[in-house]
Amino acid sequence: MHEASLMRGLMRKIQEVAASEGAADVVAVEVWLGALSHMSKAHFAEHFAQASAGTMAEGARLDVTLSTDTSHPDAQDILLVSVEVKT
Repeated sequence: MHEASLMRGLMRKIQEVAASEGAADVVAVEVWLGALSHMSKAHFAEHFAQASAGTMAEGARLDVTLSTDTSHPDAQDILLVSVEVKT
């Protein structure tokens, strides 16, 4: 359930950004997947679709970078790079 925990944290961050921007909708989300996050781009997209269902981020465009650096300090994490919102 490592993925579920990562997705909950990511969705919380996206919602915080959207709220601080007074967003009506989240248009795009850019993330960085650590090499040890155990997620491919396709796997992430599936989890994102499930986690974002019923939220402002549902249907948002995803821009995903997959790291290959297993020694990176955040290699086990998913990092939110940016959130594009519609106000």
